[in-house]
Amino acid sequence: MCGFVGFVNFKKDISKDKIILENMNQTLSKRGPDEEGYYLDKSVGLAHKRLIVIDPEGGKQPMIEKYSFGTYVIVYNGQIYNTKELKETLLEHDFTINTHSDTEILLKSYIYYGKDVVNYLNGIFAFAIWDTSKNELFLARDHFGVKPLFYTLLNDTLIFGSEIKALFKYPGVEKIVDSQGISELFGIGPAHTPGITVFKDIFELKPAHFAVYNTSGIHIERYWKLHSKEHTDSLGKTCEHLKYLLNDSITRQLVSDMPLCTFLSGGLDSSIITKFAADYYKSHGLPPLDTYSIDYVDNDKNFVKSDFQPNSDPFYVDLISKRLGTNHHKIVIDTPELADSLEDAMIARDMPGMADIDSSLLLFCKYVKKDMTVSLTGECADEIFGGYPWFFREDALKSNTFPWSISIKERQHLLNPSIGEKINLKDYIDYRYNESLSEVEILDTDSKETAEKRKISHLTLNWFMQTLLDRSDRMAMYNGFELRVPFCDYRLAEYVWNIPWEWKALKGREKGLLRYICKDFLPSEIVDRKKSPYPKTHNPTYLAKVKGMLSKIMENKNAPINNLLNREYILQILETDGKAFTRPWFGQLMVGPQLMAYLIQVNQWLEKYEPKIEI
Repeated sequence: MCGFVGFVNFKKDISKDKIILENMNQTLSKRGPDEEGYYLDKSVGLAHKRLIVIDPEGGKQPMIEKYSFGTYVIVYNGQIYNTKELKETLLEHDFTINTHSDTEILLKSYIYYGKDVVNYLNGIFAFAIWDTSKNELFLARDHFGVKPLFYTLLNDTLIFGSEIKALFKYPGVEKIVDSQGISELFGIGPAHTPGITVFKDIFELKPAHFAVYNTSGIHIERYWKLHSKEHTDSLGKTCEHLKYLLNDSITRQLVSDMPLCTFLSGGLDSSIITKFAADYYKSHGLPPLDTYSIDYVDNDKNFVKSDFQPNSDPFYVDLISKRLGTNHHKIVIDTPELADSLEDAMIARDMPGMADIDSSLLLFCKYVKKDMTVSLTGECADEIFGGYPWFFREDALKSNTFPWSISIKERQHLLNPSIGEKINLKDYIDYRYNESLSEVEILDTDSKETAEKRKISHLTLNWFMQTLLDRSDRMAMYNGFELRVPFCDYRLAEYVWNIPWEWKALKGREKGLLRYICKDFLPSEIVDRKKSPYPKTHNPTYLAKVKGMLSKIMENKNAPINNLLNREYILQILETDGKAFTRPWFGQLMVGPQLMAYLIQVNQWLEKYEPKIEI
């Protein structure tokens, strides 16, 4: 796992612009703390920050391959999980393989397949390849956008990088937030429209897309999407195939030359990951698998049961860890550090995010990084198998908006009135919502319920899941730590997409089919446990802490948040401990203290990034 930056200009010699390249690259030092490398010629500059996971000596970047028909240079962030199969193909076609790095396999696969290489990759990746034989740059991003890639065009120059902050180090790239950016930030945020950022003229390469940049400009194509087709397998065959896909995806992702672990919450998803990983370790004579869980000081005393968070984790973590024989480690985070890390979490995202839902993961990864470099996590199972409450609640299904973000009136009211007069968040949200739904393929053979759930699944996969994947990448990589997401294997998603909803929700349960598959190899307490989201602190001292931080900001009438948001409304939120904002800001957990923490991040972002507001 790493980070990279670069720029291309066909109209002027940029070979002497190394200082610019260095300045851009230094912004990614946390993503790649182990090594750095540079490549410059007349038309292109490429730079790389490396986190060593595979082949310390053989995986150095930028990696260069010279053939009689050209020179190829790659910078790459990610992990290719079907390296073995790709290598076999290359050897059959007379390629020489000199390392066991997936970087070499990826670069030579591009040399062999050209732009079609993306159709042969299974992994998480974002990469750039400079191809002198075609005098062009090739960019690509994985199927679900696990790994990030941003770009902008300025004065005949394509500028790109793994994080937005890198682009701002190129002279002339400005931090401008226009009406669309405001709508993204406060109407959609902390989610975002695929391909768009909150900054004007700064874009992300969409998941499952590649781009070619040459003298005729930039050309972007989609190489993969979920297609709807009739599911013909029996229930028994479906279950067997799912078991195979789960095992194959998880075990493929256990490759690492550095210490590897799994995150274990005691929920269904992380228990499945840990079960297959622990079995693999045992069957290969390896030491017990290391597992890690997160909790908060005094959560056992302050936990309050709710529909969204019905039970806490520790009992289930101990149960499954003992059953599987893992070497378990408990990370306990205290209130002050959770609040004090809000700014780091915002910087990691380059925008306000999921507040302490972000900062807690950032801290979790920070502590695990002391002993580990890589972890597998159960992220994405809920999106793929139908695990969220909004898949079942009528009010959510009939809300005609993104069901994790139904606080539209409250969001509008939060805008400074002078800005709210110019921007109608509901119109923007409706436009993006309907635009996204227009992409869904509904079959004539779909039942009414399956058709309905295809729509909500599409929204969840392309919006909510992307937000969580962004969180996972930025919070982990801010610590030079790699998170892998086996449930996000595109083969698994393709197969599950077409399973009838009546099977996915077997026995009327969220992730019912997944539970049914696991009943023979996981304890019933885990299989039957009601979904519980990523744990948050219930310690009342956290509310006091963020309330104090936000109150201090609001004591300064010149604080930049007042120019963007409704000061009187924020004061009401403070006076009522967040209850003046009557719905969660986002998802299931961003209420009360989390909303205050989000507002703190907004002010921190305005102070740190100083964006120009152009409305």
